[in-house]
Amino acid sequence: MLKKILIIQTASIGDVILSTALAETLHQALPHAEISVLVRKGHEPLFHGHPFLSQVLVWDKKGGKYLHLLKLILKIRSIRFDAVVNVQRFASSGLITVLSGAAIRSGFSKNPLSFCFTKKSEHRIDISDNPEHEIIRNHRLIDHLVDGGPSRPRLYPAETDIETSRHWAKGKFITISPASLWFTKQYPEHKWVELTNNIPAGIAVILLGSAADTGLCTRIAGKSERDDIVNLAGRLSLLQSAALMQFAIMNYVNDSAPQHLASAVNAPVAGIFCSTVPAFGFGPLSDVSHIIEAGPSPACRPCGLHGQKKCPLGHFDCAEKIQTNQLLKILPSDDE
Repeated sequence: MLKKILIIQTASIGDVILSTALAETLHQALPHAEISVLVRKGHEPLFHGHPFLSQVLVWDKKGGKYLHLLKLILKIRSIRFDAVVNVQRFASSGLITVLSGAAIRSGFSKNPLSFCFTKKSEHRIDISDNPEHEIIRNHRLIDHLVDGGPSRPRLYPAETDIETSRHWAKGKFITISPASLWFTKQYPEHKWVELTNNIPAGIAVILLGSAADTGLCTRIAGKSERDDIVNLAGRLSLLQSAALMQFAIMNYVNDSAPQHLASAVNAPVAGIFCSTVPAFGFGPLSDVSHIIEAGPSPACRPCGLHGQKKCPLGHFDCAEKIQTNQLLKILPSDDE
């Protein structure tokens, strides 16, 4: 009987959010098991107040990265996990898995140390042959432990997060999360401004993002013709942003972490895909989900799995040819 299970995902925030689907499935199938997660430093606030996680382990990859890795491995060994589920595909996470002392060590075959795993699964992104969502690929890591299919990812904003969001959630509003780490994943600034200018009167606009996104959001707000636009970039935590998204009539996001944040609280979401495509397996999962992309799709799209620092051909048609009306027509009507 499995008593202690560790899920490892030390990649980006979006990947961490998607991996919460594993925690949900394992908790439903094994309600008495203690489930823990390992994330990189800075991502642990996603799990503040989580109702069933036993603990959140943190790897500081910046200060004394490898010394901390050694201490982390020793701590994991001392906890005596029965199973380790490694969602990462790099050697460092493979080392943690192999040295964990767990009898069940599950991970992807792409991991350089997968030959030491007791359960290996292929991680294949194929947009031409039956494309799968990432939560399905991840679920194969635990399909030998549980019955049925994958759960959806889920986060749990605390009541204090909800109360904070209610301060801003007055009347009808949309949120816009305009930033992305990759240029070709980010809907252009001038297009965001055009969207704000065309949102119907009576629907307020709230801009969301991290402290690093403050400049972009400030420029969008400054160029907008609206007087009811609110810039909350850098002012809300991830869970507070997620709580606020639940009250919005629509949340406009790029193919990036805010899309998964909305999905994890089942908030209405419109995912804008510029250079990447939903067939990669990272589309929105909310009950009310929309995918926005240029049509017809430029022949050069997709130009990469993770986005590019600039458009390789210089025209950025995959973003520029998305029409503002595509974003407006998905807004719910007054009787919805």
